[in-house]
Amino acid sequence: MSRAALLVLADGRFPAGGHAHSGGAEAAIAAGRIKDPHSLEDFCRGRLHTAGLVAAALAAATAAGHDPVAVDEAADARTPVLALRITARKLGRQMMRAARATWPSAELDALATARPQGAHQPVVLGLAARSAGLTPLDAAYTAAYEAVSGPATAAVRLLSLDPFDATAVLARLAPDLDRTATAATAAAARIPDEGFDALPAASAPLLDINAQQHAAWPVRLFAS
Repeated sequence: MSRAALLVLADGRFPAGGHAHSGGAEAAIAAGRIKDPHSLEDFCRGRLHTAGLVAAALAAATAAGHDPVAVDEAADARTPVLALRITARKLGRQMMRAARATWPSAELDALATARPQGAHQPVVLGLAARSAGLTPLDAAYTAAYEAVSGPATAAVRLLSLDPFDATAVLARLAPDLDRTATAATAAAARIPDEGFDALPAASAPLLDINAQQHAAWPVRLFAS
């Protein structure tokens, strides 16, 4: 295992398409729920403990070697909103392209064949981590970090927020990131005994509603 591979996978410049998505921040800013560093931190913490936890567990499960098609079905069951399923698969396709170019593997090829329209992004992320020789915990950390770094970056662009303040938000969330990644990995480790019901299904109804509304906006800066 090369731990440096984790830096490549988690790098915001990794060409997986995440820069075009705000993680729900654009809709939250338009609704006035994010307006400064404090409200951005609240939003990111809530997203981390719901959508972020689910994504981290899905990534950890795939990185642990569980059938990625089965994990993808579990992801569908935990994504009730069409707009978010479309986004997850679009990001999954882009992640797949980047992962296959960076860490070619038969497992990535097989998932690309099984899911030609794209698997959910956390599933592909987990398989990319596995192909890179990383651990389920590494995959969980990457997915959890993406859950908050995307909204923080979007807030800088949408609110002209000071990037130093946005980075400070991410730093203050570090203990929550630790707990989320650890909990997600522990859930994935229970799959052999409990099946995929062991994976968390934390919901964020307001994120879901806003995502479906945002998808219908005629003009928007971010795809989601």
